Amino acid sequence: MYRGSPGLLEVAGRARGRLESWQKWSFPHGPPSPGSGDPAGWRLVSKRRRISWFAQATGMGVSQLGEEPGCAVELTAVDLRGEPWWTLCLEATGPADALRRELDAAVALVFADALPGGVELGLDDSQSYVRWLYRQPGTGNTEAQASRRSSDP
Repeated sequence: MYRGSPGLLEVAGRARGRLESWQKWSFPHGPPSPGSGDPAGWRLVSKRRRISWFAQATGMGVSQLGEEPGCAVELTAVDLRGEPWWTLCLEATGPADALRRELDAAVALVFADALPGGVELGLDDSQSYVRWLYRQPGTGNTEAQASRRSSDP
């Protein structure tokens, strides 16, 4: 559930993006039955994630989120209807007063070198996963619906 945006993250000459706060929900859900297509309101997406965990105090650690303060950096190969995409997500965890410190420490490491091919990530590249899915052709949704759905309390 979207909880708002505390502002922007800026790395000069490398990246600029929106910070967002989300509350994760988990529930059991099996794969759709063969030939059933996408259930109403759902999009079938396959993902292959690579996650590294950074803790400011200890450096790089185990490849999973923990309860201690830190930041997960997730690079994901996404396949939506046979079309390949890539996503990059930084997810800080821990006490509220440590989140920005952990995020900034991970960002300093991840963006220490220029991105390949001179790529610079800008605000147009920065969007929630929900907004990105709704912007894809064939979803039957509009930008206004995506905005409303990703910002509903």
